[in-house]
Amino acid sequence: MDAMPAPVQDKAKEILFFDRHAAADSYDVFMPVAKARILDAFARLTTLGAGARILDVGCGTGAFTALLHERGYQPTGLDISPKSITLARRKFPSIEFTEGDAENLPFADASFDGVLLSGIVHHFPDPRRLVSEVLRVLKPGGRFMAFDPNRANPPMWLYRDHASPLYSNVGVTDNERPIRAGELAAVFRNLGFVVGTDFLAGLPYRFIASPTARLALPLYNFIDRWLFTLPFMKPLSPFVLTYGEKP
Repeated sequence: MDAMPAPVQDKAKEILFFDRHAAADSYDVFMPVAKARILDAFARLTTLGAGARILDVGCGTGAFTALLHERGYQPTGLDISPKSITLARRKFPSIEFTEGDAENLPFADASFDGVLLSGIVHHFPDPRRLVSEVLRVLKPGGRFMAFDPNRANPPMWLYRDHASPLYSNVGVTDNERPIRAGELAAVFRNLGFVVGTDFLAGLPYRFIASPTARLALPLYNFIDRWLFTLPFMKPLSPFVLTYGEKP
């Protein structure tokens, strides 16, 4: 019997979704302190310093790309949404932005010292092609970090996992699924990376698309800050950080 084909990302839905948000400049979901903590984790886990050439994959309208630039990196932002890239170029004219597909990166082999996967891996039902491209464009010894929603986090599972009875598709694309930390680490490892996993909590949201869920946002931010930052709760944190090195 032939094996079932691997699921693929519906790229048209990604483009349509993020083009709409770019038109309203409305997809900046994290508060500044949350974005700063993600960049702190990137610096800590990759050990890359100022001057390193970094590819920000899934850059959207450039929020994290701009923060990388502020910290002294040499970033390039890439996104599949044409309107997001147009807006990013307008907001941050001194930074390089490229429209492109993360599964077919428009860059030469060994072009970058580091890659930040900006909440994008969980948009791919099968991330192996994406991971292969990250491996290709990194220099030997290059580092990456990905941050993605954690399926083991109870609020994340209840609200964003398709298997949950309370699943909501408001504010996400059909492609998105919270990830299992061990499964994603295995994908990177099997394709040639030396891989580690960490977790991050205490990342307050400033916006969520659903008006109903928005009412509970202060409560969610409180629980996230005080419960999931406890050491024994770390594996249940809202975000998985997958990181590693190209040998």
